[in-house]
Formats: sequence, C-alpha cells, structure tokens
Amino acid sequence: MRKGRPKKRQILPDPKFNDALVTRFVNNLMWNGKKSLAFNLFYEALDIVDQKKGDDEKSALEIWKQALSNVMPHVEVRSRRVGGATFQIPMPIRPERKVSLAMKWMINFARKRNEKSYPQKLASEILAAYKEEGGAVKKKNDTHRMAEANKAFSHFRF
Repeated sequence: MRKGRPKKRQILPDPKFNDALVTRFVNNLMWNGKKSLAFNLFYEALDIVDQKKGDDEKSALEIWKQALSNVMPHVEVRSRRVGGATFQIPMPIRPERKVSLAMKWMINFARKRNEKSYPQKLASEILAAYKEEGGAVKKKNDTHRMAEANKAFSHFRF
C-alpha cells in the first residue's frame, strides 16, 4: 500500500458477555453475513459447555478463553528464498495473529467433528482444547514442531 497501514476497526463487544473477543470469534464463525445466527450458535455452544463441564468452578466463558489460549501458537514457519533454495524459517507471531489463528483453527476443527448440530461440535471442540487435546491443539503442536525442526535456519531471518 502507498499510504501506510490501514486504521484498525473498532470491534463492538457482544450483547451477552460484553466482550470484544467474543465478537471477533463470532465474526469468524459467521457465514453469509448472518451474525445473529452466529451469535445464537456460539451462545448455545457455551450453554452446552456449561452443562458438560462437570464440577469445575470456572464459567463457560472462562473455559472458552482458556481453550483459546491453549490453541494459540507462539512461533510459525515462513518461506524465504535464499540463493535459489526455499527455507522454512521459524518466526515469532504477532499477538493479533496468534488470536486470529487460534480462532480459525478452533472453528475449522469444530466444523469437521462428527456430532449432530454445530453448537455440539463447537462445545466439544472447546472442551477438548480446554483439556489440551483435539484437532486445534494438535495443529498448534504440529506448527511448533515444524518451527523446532527448522530452528537451524533461523539465522536467515532479518
């Protein structure tokens, strides 16, 4: 771009929990602009999490936030051409991108699950991520493992 970085858009907090992170998650969850449907799916999933969580003293929203932080990657590999060869170079991730990747991974792996309805799929993915298992956490571990394997090329980053 010629004129520098675009302005960051202000994301309004959601109506139920008054949390902007929930709105970001719902924006990623949304299809075809159906935001109220996406909010309903998310809230229904949190209700299911509340029922399934057992005798844990945390609320469903806290469980979801902990699950999201369990899925967040810290390093990733980026391709870089050096002298005709392409190297996978491990790089630390910006905080905004960490959150975005965690949300996208959690939503995608929830969609691939084998439950009846989407709120059940999302709730079971949230609980799995909270217990540090499930597809999204596996994806994070694979990303970290790839960065660890290519640590020898980290001197190529500028």
